[in-house]
Amino acid sequence: MRTSKITRETAETNISVEVNLDGTGNYDNQTGVGFFDHMLDQLARHSLIDMVVRATGDQHVDDHHTVEDVGIALGQALVEALGDKRGINRYGDCLLAMDDAQVRCALDLSARPFMICNLDLPTAKIGNFDTELVREFFQALSTHGGITLHIDKLHGFNSHHIVEAAFKALARALRVALEIDLRKADTIPSTKGAL
Repeated sequence: MRTSKITRETAETNISVEVNLDGTGNYDNQTGVGFFDHMLDQLARHSLIDMVVRATGDQHVDDHHTVEDVGIALGQALVEALGDKRGINRYGDCLLAMDDAQVRCALDLSARPFMICNLDLPTAKIGNFDTELVREFFQALSTHGGITLHIDKLHGFNSHHIVEAAFKALARALRVALEIDLRKADTIPSTKGAL
């Protein structure tokens, strides 16, 4: 089983992330940031990664450190659970529609982090959630997960729909990239022989 548990404690946050890459999308995410929990639930459900996240942070300041540090820990958990990446598809993409929003995600589990995020969110907040934190989460996940990640909004005027479509598109792209290619299950998916 490709599983991992990461804990991350700083002066600002205390994070625990558990993942099972061969799961069925079960989740139990509690960060104290309601909208973010909803997005993590979507990420787990649509990627089929079983995910348990616990986070406490300096939310008397704001939600920034909590959201970013969950991204860091989740990226680290993905790397640990993947091991040498033998047999994975490596690449994944998804074009996802949700009501007015259409978001495209393409990614490479390359160990070369790079992110392009063009979501152009029309509002600064979704409820109490600062929409600028969406980019912070994706950046932390990309950097610490070694993921080349491209996320682009093609259409959309409702911030909630755009962000949820982005998380779901990421999830579906991850699902493809993480799956084992049965024709090459014993091979590292790179001409270099390592990722």
